[in-house]
Amino acid sequence: MTKSKKLLFWIIAFLITVSSAVYQRMTGPTYPYKNKIEFAGRTIEYKLLRSHSSSSDYRISIDTKGGGITGALFWRRYKFDKEYNKVEMTGDSILTAYLPKQPPAGKLEYYIALHNKNESIYLPPDKTVVIRFKGDVPASILIPHVIIMFTAMLFGARAGMEGFVKNGNLKFYTLTTIILLFAGGFILGPLMQYYAFGEFWTGFPFGYDLTDNKTLVAMFGWIIAYLKLKKSPRPERWVIGAALLMFIVYLIPHSALGSELDYSKLNDGY
Repeated sequence: MTKSKKLLFWIIAFLITVSSAVYQRMTGPTYPYKNKIEFAGRTIEYKLLRSHSSSSDYRISIDTKGGGITGALFWRRYKFDKEYNKVEMTGDSILTAYLPKQPPAGKLEYYIALHNKNESIYLPPDKTVVIRFKGDVPASILIPHVIIMFTAMLFGARAGMEGFVKNGNLKFYTLTTIILLFAGGFILGPLMQYYAFGEFWTGFPFGYDLTDNKTLVAMFGWIIAYLKLKKSPRPERWVIGAALLMFIVYLIPHSALGSELDYSKLNDGY
């Protein structure tokens, strides 16, 4: 294979990896809800978080672009409380209120109401926002996890393209993908999960966390592809299949069906 072709393959693999990573992050349940709305003759832009540290209350600020508007925050514990708690927002042009911090994996459902003399609106206008609280993950674990998982996706995509090359180096790219996926998804991943939510693994067979499960499925695909390198007359098909499987499962939004606190088991005042 020529150097220019190798470079082209790496560029394509990089673009596939970045696109997949951005997509799953932006479509996941922890991506901030952003929008803007017309109210009282003004365009009000706002951002409502759906993930926050359990070490502090979440401060919500809405810039109303001037006075004459009041607001209130309504919140309740997700899937537990029936009634909403109401918190009057303070401030003039910038309205502020706080959601109380929750234990790791605790979720709150909330929305904001804005009022002036003539009308009221809700943020978001047609639904509520659910925020999940999580423990703080040390940077020494978080950063290597992100880098290694990103690199695993990169080598997985590159392995798939190697399957289209006659006498391609399938073993190297497949084995490298497996090693990276194991280090990032089965060593650093559980450590992150433990710091964030107090559990090492919440996927199969212990739970339904799709982030854990999709890592498990991807690893399963690559192990099968590796075992088929010597046993199959067309091993490149298995490698291409593993790469496609990895791409498909990594399109699943990040943190979907993730850890969720059962408030009925708490007796600590939350």
